[in-house]
Amino acid sequence: MPVVALAQYARPELIPYLSPLGCYLALAAGVIAHNHNHCPTFKNRRLNTLMGLWISHFYGYPTFAWVPTHNLNHHKLVNKAGDATITWRHTNKNNWLVAFTYFFVSSYWQSDPIKQYIAKARRSNPALFRQIILQYVVWAGAHLALLGVAIAMHGLGLGFKVWTFAFLIPALFALWTIMFFNYIQHVHTDPWSEHDHSRSFDGKLINFFLFNNGLHTAHHEMAGAHWSTLPELHAKIAPHINPELIQRSFFGWCISNYVLAPFFPSLGTKQIGRAPFDPPTGESVRMTSEDVDALESGINAARS
Repeated sequence: MPVVALAQYARPELIPYLSPLGCYLALAAGVIAHNHNHCPTFKNRRLNTLMGLWISHFYGYPTFAWVPTHNLNHHKLVNKAGDATITWRHTNKNNWLVAFTYFFVSSYWQSDPIKQYIAKARRSNPALFRQIILQYVVWAGAHLALLGVAIAMHGLGLGFKVWTFAFLIPALFALWTIMFFNYIQHVHTDPWSEHDHSRSFDGKLINFFLFNNGLHTAHHEMAGAHWSTLPELHAKIAPHINPELIQRSFFGWCISNYVLAPFFPSLGTKQIGRAPFDPPTGESVRMTSEDVDALESGINAARS
């Protein structure tokens, strides 16, 4: 990641060739941040903190944000009411417009759990609050420094361009794509089902380049498992998953749903099982403050 990014500082003429690679690497950093959050890379807490600080420069946001939005919210509710990342906030249709704009809608709603998490840490967990502030300072400070270095090396115009293509665009691409993955892995799935709550992609290519991130059902059911074990875990539960929710090709699925389905509706997805807004009891599921406290205590205990 640093080699590809900083090579564009040294040789701006390489930007057209290296910036697309930088986008992939930033996306990889996002997946690494996700995996690191569920199953820390190191046994040493300080090394894990440094790892989080390092990958945030490429991924595009402080990695602590995974805890309130992903661990304490999404994995608890899995696309049901109360999940900040629900796919059906304004409509349960699955089309290119909803999929493309999901990042903006989901980002807005995820801001509340992040703010609440920071406020709670400030009130009752000074050590966690300091770590959060440190992540923001290091993340923002590093990008300001990198922008300053680019301008010092190449002048204002070219320097801003170099920083934009080396760091800003890859980070934005990573943030948008991570959320797009979340959308397609849950849209039109059945959150009330034991195994049909997520959509998986078992193609070898995407799972090789994205650390088995396509095997989403297994991840949800065994969230603490190391990413390298997901193929084995997926194989155990695959016979119990609706075949429509195990796809081979990620790009083939996207083309079918967002390019061909507008002309041939039968190629688009259909709701599997009960819709996420149709709970068995007829009542919405809400995450209480007690649930949040219990989950947070469990995560902190596991990390320590």
